[in-house]
Amino acid sequence: MKNLFLIAYLDLKESLRAKWFVVYSLVFGGLIALFFIAGVTESQVMGFSGLSRLLLMYIQVTIVILPIFILITTVRSISGDRDNHILEYMLSFPISLRQYYWGKIIGRFITVYIPVIFAMIIAVLYGAFKGAQIPWSIFFLYTGLLFALSSAFLGIAFFISSFVKSSEIALGLAFFVWIFLLAFIDIALISLMMQQRFDEQLIIFIAMANPMEIFRVAAISLFDPELTVMGPVAFYILDSMSQSVFVALSIGYPLTLGLLFAYLGFKIFEKKDLV
Repeated sequence: MKNLFLIAYLDLKESLRAKWFVVYSLVFGGLIALFFIAGVTESQVMGFSGLSRLLLMYIQVTIVILPIFILITTVRSISGDRDNHILEYMLSFPISLRQYYWGKIIGRFITVYIPVIFAMIIAVLYGAFKGAQIPWSIFFLYTGLLFALSSAFLGIAFFISSFVKSSEIALGLAFFVWIFLLAFIDIALISLMMQQRFDEQLIIFIAMANPMEIFRVAAISLFDPELTVMGPVAFYILDSMSQSVFVALSIGYPLTLGLLFAYLGFKIFEKKDLV
């Protein structure tokens, strides 16, 4: 257990020194600052006002930026160590493959999750200072959704990194996964519906299997329980389950998906040639 946390600490320390972490932190912190400057906490759009409006805009940003940031910064975690011969050096110490792999995951998860949550905390503190009403239930539920979404793409990234030896190929696969899932939020599904070759329930099932889509629907449902902005999809979701059950599913499913991919990546990693 000591070696596990030591690997996590080393990965966390290495990430904090990297330039990508500075850019990653500035992107989310800068977006919050930009929203403040634009005065979104005092505006009202479609019934959303104050911090609810700020968090709603933050959702639209994180759903696109967060997955790609996690993928491109994590997918080279193991393959990069293999390319730089760091992996061979690390395993020369009395450290097991299990401790190395899961220690890297713990350290990298802390790195990618803290800036996102820190930006939300800044928003809440600023709102409290301005005297705005703080939607605590939305804040905590959105924190859980971000935790689940980060876990899903972290697991996918480590799964890719476990079997790809070249960092360039790993980056290419990461971009492909991101574009593929992003396309299936709207573009590909709309084209399938227009062709009318698939059943509507099948299309909605495909959409809900996408962790980015289920995150988006759940996050919007926190602000709009009736999902009036989602159109016909909302009626199918609301008829199938209650909002509380759907939000719980939206947290549990991406978290389970991330753990599954991380475990599959570990099984590949321990059976594959390490160098």
